Amino acid sequence: MEEIKLPQKIKKVTKKAFSEAPHWILKEPHITEKATGAGEKNKYIFKVYQGANKIEVKKAVRDLYGVMVKDVNIINIHRKTKRAAGRTRGGHKSGYKKAIVTLYKGEKLELMPR
Repeated sequence: MEEIKLPQKIKKVTKKAFSEAPHWILKEPHITEKATGAGEKNKYIFKVYQGANKIEVKKAVRDLYGVMVKDVNIINIHRKTKRAAGRTRGGHKSGYKKAIVTLYKGEKLELMPR
C-alpha cells in the first residue's frame, strides 16, 4: 500500500509579513496644499497600509528614505457615502489611513522632484 503525502502547511500572510517590506507599509505620499505647508515644519504625510502602526511606519520611513524620525501620528479616515446625480443607488468613497511623520531638525525628504 502506498503512503499518502499530506500537503505541507501553507504560510498565512500576517501583519508581520507587511512590516518586513517598507514599501508595503507606505502606499504613497499624501500631496495636498496643507501637506506641502507641513513640509516646512519638518512634517510629512503618507497614506499607509490599513493595518500599519506607528512603529512600522517609523521603521519604513527610516529604511526607505534614510532619515531619522522624531514622531509619528496616525489618522484613520473613514469611508464616505457618495451619491451619483440622477441615480437612486449610492456608493462609497473608500477610507484610508494616513500617517504624519515628524523628522528631527536638519533632516529633509524630497518627495517630489523639482
